[in-house]
This record gives sequence, C-alpha cells and structure tokens, in this order.
Amino acid sequence: MTAIERLWEDFELPIRDALHFADGGSYDVDLDSDEPSGLRVLAPFGLDEILEIDPSWVSSVDGLAAVDLGSKGLLWGGEGSYGSEGFIARLTVDRALIWAMFFTESNPFDRIQLSGNIATFSSTSGFEITVDIDDPRTLISGPEANRTM
Repeated sequence: MTAIERLWEDFELPIRDALHFADGGSYDVDLDSDEPSGLRVLAPFGLDEILEIDPSWVSSVDGLAAVDLGSKGLLWGGEGSYGSEGFIARLTVDRALIWAMFFTESNPFDRIQLSGNIATFSSTSGFEITVDIDDPRTLISGPEANRTM
C-alpha cells in the first residue's frame, strides 16, 4: 500500500498543492488562471520523503460535491481542515483513491460538472479546475476548458 493510500484510508491528504495517484506518483500543481485547465502540473516529487520529514503535515478532507460515475467510480470535491483548503478526487466504486489533488488556497470545491471524460470542479471562491478524469495531467483546451475567475 502506498503512502497516499494509507492517508486516504483516514480521508487525509498532504498539505501541499499537489496531484497524487494511488500508485504512489505525486506531482506539484499550481493554480493558474492563465491556463485553460486552471492549473499547471509541475515536477514529480517523492511523497514518502516529504512525510518522513513531517508525517503530521496532513489535512482531513470532507466532500461537498459528488458525481456518480456508475461502474467507473465517483468524482468527489470538498474541503480540507482549514477554510482556504480544497480538494478534488476520483475514486473507485468502493471509494478507494484513483487520484486526488489538494490546494491550500483554493477554498472548498462545491460543484462538479461532467461532460464525457472532462470534469470541471468549481470552488466557493471562483476557482475552476478542468481535468480529464482518466488522467488529470492531460492538458485541456478549447470550449470544455472555459471558466471564469
């Protein structure tokens, strides 16, 4: 079991603007209103090393919005332990993690719109993140990525 899967069992995510996959891959992310998707996926990093330095640097997450994908699982968005935090995630049917993103300054995500494989997660402060639900590293452009800030 990977470090992120262990955290997810307790509905916790590291306090770092990052994308995490259940297989253990983690990437820094940056909210960026100039990007069609609303974010930039940056360099990979080792989550195990980060947690070794400070294993308590995690936030509890709680969902505020969900989209049922039937046999393909669930999209979930919500809040962290502090008011400025938000997260978005894709889960399996049994709520195991496929991938999750955490943001320290997005505010909670409380709306999700789905069109095919493209989902737009909207936060209470107006941030919109548009991702391919199969691989959120995929660059999104065109009308499916239109958003307002």
